[in-house]
Amino acid sequence: NLAMLYEKQGRHMEALPLLERASAICEKTLGPEHPDTVISLNNLAIGFISHARYSDAIPILDRALAVRERALGPNHPDTACSLNNLAMLYEKLGRYRDAVPVLQRAIVIREQSLGPEHPDTATSLNNLAMVYKKLAKFREAAELSQRALAICEVALGSEHPETIIVRSNYADLVQEYGPGPPK
Repeated sequence: NLAMLYEKQGRHMEALPLLERASAICEKTLGPEHPDTVISLNNLAIGFISHARYSDAIPILDRALAVRERALGPNHPDTACSLNNLAMLYEKLGRYRDAVPVLQRAIVIREQSLGPEHPDTATSLNNLAMVYKKLAKFREAAELSQRALAICEVALGSEHPETIIVRSNYADLVQEYGPGPPK
């Protein structure tokens, strides 16, 4: 949609009113529990995050998570996506200890529902690795990052943008803390 295109182009000022309007329309026409309304809520939260309006984004992500848990169940891949989004906001806010259990839950759901070698599982592993890095849990960070990289290389290929990001994160860990999992 146009609002998300604007977001990707960095045109956040133009995107936010469209995101707010789309969310209101979805909620009015489809209802608050509809899957498309939840997607719209997540997009709106991304818009708020782009504007550094974190306090506005948290209740929206909490609401999207609650709706997905009710509508799809606590172990659905889309529920894991909402958990991952919320955890990444916690990470952005420096709330690393809050992000850890949320990401751990997302990983368990993704491993069980999508499989341990799925790219979405790798995304959550990489995200938890980066949180662990910020918590100075370097051994755990390196192990998760290495696992995420192995998944991405097999599932997506070595030149895929996600693989490149994960490889860069792992390389930063190795550069900062030495080769292999730091002790």
